Amino acid sequence: MNRNGRTLRIEPSATPRLRRGVHAFRCAQSVAPQWQMPQTHPTWRFNARPFLNPGPGLAALLLVASLTAPAWAAAPDALRARFASLRDAGTGQLLDQSIYLRSTESPDRMQGEVHALIEQPFEQVRQQLSQAAQWCDVLILHINVKYCRAQRTSAGDELVSGVGRKFDQPLAEVHWVRFGFRVVTDRSDHLLTELRSPTGPLGTHDYRMSVEAVPHTNGQSLLRMTYSYGYGTAARWAMKTYLATLGRDKRGFSVVGKTANGQPITVGGVRGVVERNTLRYYLALQSHLRSHGAPGGNATQLALQTWFDATERYAEQLHEMDGPDYIAMKLKEIQRQKTVAPPPPG
Repeated sequence: MNRNGRTLRIEPSATPRLRRGVHAFRCAQSVAPQWQMPQTHPTWRFNARPFLNPGPGLAALLLVASLTAPAWAAAPDALRARFASLRDAGTGQLLDQSIYLRSTESPDRMQGEVHALIEQPFEQVRQQLSQAAQWCDVLILHINVKYCRAQRTSAGDELVSGVGRKFDQPLAEVHWVRFGFRVVTDRSDHLLTELRSPTGPLGTHDYRMSVEAVPHTNGQSLLRMTYSYGYGTAARWAMKTYLATLGRDKRGFSVVGKTANGQPITVGGVRGVVERNTLRYYLALQSHLRSHGAPGGNATQLALQTWFDATERYAEQLHEMDGPDYIAMKLKEIQRQKTVAPPPPG
């Protein structure tokens, strides 16, 4: 039966290939989720499942959940149109800022997205985010990232990242993830960069993270950050364990309902995980750009303080430790990644 309610008949005279093709289509329709692409811009219809387990693997999976990217890029005008649409609708807007956050799920894949208007001029954004080494300065701000070093391999630029728990940890206990880095588009009006790793912890795979930017008015820039990753049975059960224990009371940002007295109910579960990590990474990107060129060589200290202050605006979802403890931990980790070589592949 087709979408108009009419029965689809296959005449006896139809070729065997045609009959097999129609049968395959029917089977695919019965098991595959519906996916649609609007005419104006790409949109995902995903439904994520739980996937983390307490310990380094859990932290790594929760963290890398926030690292990923689409294989396509919107044209500059389409990116501007999408931001204008989000701004007019107020969809996913955080507090009073020009930050719009979305999260979506599917049975075997997860994706998040941030659209934002930032004060930095496009040329600065382009210079900073088109260099692999600058991305380690971004990633290390995240509370779960314990190490990051950029290096050149025969396959191109690579970021070796160690991810773990939300406290000081020896490198022997972190989970190592190797991201290939590439600049997909680098023009005077459009930048698209991508991080990608084929594997991750606890059965996860195909991690992608991308950042896209275009010039805006008054020396500002429009930025869009997206990520996605695939996961299997092991990751799904690990996430269920996490959400039943350490992550039981943690929430995201999207409003999914209201209480009896009219108070908003924010999303929990896997989407809550996605949204918290999406925002942590976006704020790391924003903090890095804001601190660039700080006088007296204080860019690192300023970036750390800026990131912590930015996350405290959303303390209900993002607070994990006090500011002095966070900064002390990060300064130690940054010094360590300068002196300790990353492990070899494999």
